[in-house]
Amino acid sequence: MISAEAGTVYLVGAGPGDPELLTMKAHRLLLQCDALVHDALVPNEVLKLVPSSCERHFVGKRRGRHSVTQKTTNALLVELAQRHACVVRLKGGDPFLFGRGGEEAAYLVSHGVAVEVVPGITSGIAVPAYLGIPVTHRVAGSSVTFVTGHEEINKQRNSVTWKALAKASDSLVIYMGLHNLQHITEELIAGGMDPKTPAVVIQQGTVAGQRHLKAPLDQLAQQVDKEGFEPPSIVVVGAVVDEQVEACAPEPAHVTMPIPF
Repeated sequence: MISAEAGTVYLVGAGPGDPELLTMKAHRLLLQCDALVHDALVPNEVLKLVPSSCERHFVGKRRGRHSVTQKTTNALLVELAQRHACVVRLKGGDPFLFGRGGEEAAYLVSHGVAVEVVPGITSGIAVPAYLGIPVTHRVAGSSVTFVTGHEEINKQRNSVTWKALAKASDSLVIYMGLHNLQHITEELIAGGMDPKTPAVVIQQGTVAGQRHLKAPLDQLAQQVDKEGFEPPSIVVVGAVVDEQVEACAPEPAHVTMPIPF
C-alpha cells in the first residue's frame, strides 16, 4: 500500500539526443529530481543535469544482452516513489511513442502512485529535420505513419503488416528498423510499393556522428549493410525524402549518443 506521503513519478521525454531539444519542463525536473531511472538513449550531457545527491538507476534495454525486465522497472518505480518526492523516469524521445510509457503509467496508477507525463520531441520528426527532410509535405506527402521495425521476423503473429502499409501512407518513419531492414523493404515492395521509392537511413541523428544514406527502397538494405550503419537509426521512406532542404538543416550537437547493442 502506498503511503499518503508518496512522491510523484514523472515520465519525461529526453528528446532525440541534442540536449538543447529538452523541454523547459524536462530541464527543470532533472535539476530537482530525487531519483532518476533512465534508458540507454540518453546522452551523458543530459544525465549531468541531475543533482549529485540523486539516486540513479539505469534500466536500458540492449539487443542480444541481458536487460532489466519491464516488470522489474515497474516495481522499481513504485519502490522509489515510496521514498522520494520527485522521481524522473527519463526516456529517449517521447515516453508515449514506442517508449512503453503507457504501460508504466498504467502500472503506477494501479498501484496508487501519482504520475505526470512530460512529452518529448520524438526522433521520428527531429532526426529527419536535422537532415532537412520534412516528414510531411503539401506536394510530396500529406500522411505519415510512425512504425516500429523492432519485431522479430519469426514472431508467431506480427502486429505490423508491412504489405498493408505499402499503400496506406505517403511516408513511413521506421524506428529501430535496421535489424529487420531487408525483410521490411521486401515486404513493402511485395505489398505494392514502388521499388524505386526514395528512402534514407539516418544514424545518430541530432548529435555528433550523424550520418545518412539515401537509396531507392530496393537497394537500401544492401547499401546500409555495406556501409556498416548501426543503431540508433531512423528510416524514412517516401517522396518526402526527395524534398530535403539541406540549407535549413540544424548542426548536430557536439555530444555523442550511447549505442544500444
